[in-house]
Amino acid sequence: MALKIVKGSIDRMFDKNLQDLVRGIRNHKEDEAKYISTCIDEIKQELKQDNIAVKANAVCKLTYLQMLGYDVSWAAFNIVEVMSSSKFTYKVSCSQLQLQSVDAVLITTIINSVSLPLVTQDLSSPNQYDTGVALTGLSCFVTPDLARDLASDIMTLMSHTKPYIRKKAVLIMYKVFLKYPESLRPAFPRLKEKLEDPDPGVQSAAVNVICELARRNPKNYLSLAPLFFKLMTSSTNNWVLIKIIKLFGALTPLEPRLGKKLIEPLTNLIHSTFCLVFAVLISLSSGMPNHSASIQVRDFPLKYLGLLAMSKILKTHPKSVQSHKDLILQCLDDKDESIRLRALDLLYGMVSKKNLMEIVKKLMLHVDKAEGTTYRDELLTKIIDICSQSNYQYITNFEWYISILVELTRLEGTRHGHLIASQMLDVAIRVKAIRVFAVAQMATLLDNGHLLTGNMQRNGICEVLYAAAWICGEFSEHLEDPMQTLEAMLRPKVATLPGHIQAVYVQNAAKLFATVLRKQEGTTDSLAAQETSQLLIDRLPLFVQSANLEVQERASCILQLVKYIQKLQQKEVEVAEEVTALFAGELNPVAPKAQKKVPVPDGLDLDAWINEPPSESESEDEKPKAIFTKEEPKHTRPRHTEVDEKELARRREARKQEQANNPFYIKTSPSSQKVYQDQPGVEHIPVVQIDLSVPLKVPGMPMSDQYLKLEEERRQKERSERKKKEKKKKREKHGRGRRADSGPESEEDITPAHHVDIVTEEMPENALPSDDDDKDPNDPHKALDIDLDKYV
Repeated sequence: MALKIVKGSIDRMFDKNLQDLVRGIRNHKEDEAKYISTCIDEIKQELKQDNIAVKANAVCKLTYLQMLGYDVSWAAFNIVEVMSSSKFTYKVSCSQLQLQSVDAVLITTIINSVSLPLVTQDLSSPNQYDTGVALTGLSCFVTPDLARDLASDIMTLMSHTKPYIRKKAVLIMYKVFLKYPESLRPAFPRLKEKLEDPDPGVQSAAVNVICELARRNPKNYLSLAPLFFKLMTSSTNNWVLIKIIKLFGALTPLEPRLGKKLIEPLTNLIHSTFCLVFAVLISLSSGMPNHSASIQVRDFPLKYLGLLAMSKILKTHPKSVQSHKDLILQCLDDKDESIRLRALDLLYGMVSKKNLMEIVKKLMLHVDKAEGTTYRDELLTKIIDICSQSNYQYITNFEWYISILVELTRLEGTRHGHLIASQMLDVAIRVKAIRVFAVAQMATLLDNGHLLTGNMQRNGICEVLYAAAWICGEFSEHLEDPMQTLEAMLRPKVATLPGHIQAVYVQNAAKLFATVLRKQEGTTDSLAAQETSQLLIDRLPLFVQSANLEVQERASCILQLVKYIQKLQQKEVEVAEEVTALFAGELNPVAPKAQKKVPVPDGLDLDAWINEPPSESESEDEKPKAIFTKEEPKHTRPRHTEVDEKELARRREARKQEQANNPFYIKTSPSSQKVYQDQPGVEHIPVVQIDLSVPLKVPGMPMSDQYLKLEEERRQKERSERKKKEKKKKREKHGRGRRADSGPESEEDITPAHHVDIVTEEMPENALPSDDDDKDPNDPHKALDIDLDKYV
């Protein structure tokens, strides 16, 4: 027996402990998964040994591996075995493991046979630390059965003489409520008593539990407002105060009178404790009006917290925040970028039909003078988000919005070209009244496409040419000069664009070709149609040689089609109608959830295997083999060949020559300073006037400022006409007195510049009814919506 103990002690000297496991994982970053797999095999061997200390060491390592995301449910029985030890340190190592992922049948067996007796025994232990470990472990693996059987014992512990036990018992009750909601009714009176417990730790635990319960169902805890008001004015624990203030933020919308009563204590907390500023500002969302002072201060933390709180207030009281529009716009000039970004977030919810153009104009000014691409790209994204929100409900003039998008194409170095292109496509497709104007602007972009080809990076500004080509091709009947646009789309410079843009150019060039043929065949000049066909035959071979397969395929198909059309034209056969029929039909946008709402056909099981999955033995035996190359043996050392002195000297001279010609190589020549001193200054460099053959601005583009002035004049005219109609009505009503002034212009009074018919998104036939994706059907807080007034 003694020899066996000595042997076990010697084996333990070579076992890996938790510290060795962590160090090994950090040292095996390249093959971490393989190393952890080896460690799990070692842990399985350790759990098979008879020494309880070895098993406890293995459980400690399993706790760390579970934190990394590995499944340890296979060791459930071994964990419970270590948990049954009388040694405190072994129990602590088991109390941190989460066992909710264990199979239902297995966990039920463990609970009924082992866990329940062990936990019950420790809960009644005279040692407070054994009881505390049991409560801590119970929070990790509590089940509905355990919650039902142990609820009365835990409620008894809430009145324990030791504050340590009372605090843990109060906290574990929240997990018990989630698993067994019926225990909330009998436990609530005792939980309310803990709010006045003499120990601050127990009191803080009770506040935390009630605040978590009230976060989902605040109306059930409105009767506790006087008690929490007393705690807020008397407690000195900042964390408790933050929880109480957040609770009042949820209760105030249910009781409007509570907001007025909270103004004075909340103001005192702002002046006395800096760390409570944010929580107090968030509570202002209940409707307390005076909340702009925090932004007017120069202190950065308070200004940032004020903007953050305003974003919360905006969701419930947008009008109170919109009155401080100028103050928030001033924050866009702040030196700190985080302040500017918070101000941008606020502007998203402050726009209306009356101030949209004004806000976007100021943002465009900031775009022009923004330093750094990150902040400028954020401004661009926010401008588009502001204008496109709620299905463009705040835009009254879509010509203005198209002009804004076109102006944004002048930004160099942006990575949001795809976003601008998607907006151009969306507006042109969904707003029919704007298509004539949009096509004219896109044609101008294509004519000046060489100005946008300088940025070829992914999602660069050249992406807008994708949208311009598609719009001009799809709605080519609105083009004034389709032949000019066709020539612009077939220029040799187009071959330098990314492949997916070239493919759209080629496809829509065919659509323009059909439109041009339809116009030219209607005239007496038959040679013009043949010249157009010859233009495509001359330009398309450039795209046939493209490295992009999609461009090759489209160009080849269209080239052969045009050649066949040319043969028919030589026979004086009219083909415009047949070519136009190739692109007939209108493409409408599809709803985002259209695929999800397609009903599943009867008899189709989407979860069933189409083919039987391969067995594990077959997948392990089959190893991928190289097809086009020969497999070389691994870990072969390269052969060293002897090099003579002449070869070494030649290599040395070549290396020195390469270093001398490399401008990025730092030379250590002692005479380098003299060389730099002999160099002349920059005064001798002549200044040359550059004659730019390319304009810095795209010609023919309307300025958005012009639309802003036109919109103001149009609204002023509508207001004057409205006043004339009101005066006319007053004259007709002689018996009545003067009516009051109509007041400021409302959102309903603002009419769009032209009739807008936004195309709705298409849904599939027999679509299923709308489902609530945001609601979780398995939310445990639903069962905790219990009326507790009669228990308070």
